[in-house]
Amino acid sequence: MKSNINIQVELDEEKMPHTIEWNAPGGGVDEMQGAKAILLGLWDGEEKSALRIDLWTKKMMVDEMNDFFYQTIFGMADTYARATKNAELAAEMKNFAKDFLKKASDALAEQEGN
Repeated sequence: MKSNINIQVELDEEKMPHTIEWNAPGGGVDEMQGAKAILLGLWDGEEKSALRIDLWTKKMMVDEMNDFFYQTIFGMADTYARATKNAELAAEMKNFAKDFLKKASDALAEQEGN
């Protein structure tokens, strides 16, 4: 059995992402869904290297990017714990995510105050 995850990116005149849409018909998401950003990581087992696609639209605000990274890192900790059974390191990742969000939010507040 195969399942597709489809990602469509419309570029603006500067070849920057204008819109990002995705669907996963085999996973119950039949209609295209909008997104402001995507972080896609793939592992090349033969080359032993990570491949990434990181895209975001101009509509993505800094506070949203801060939340997006926090939630991504926090979620990666859960995935890491399930994959490795290493709860201690997963907890460290979650603590880092919380600290990251606090520092990112403080920096944004300071920047907006200037």
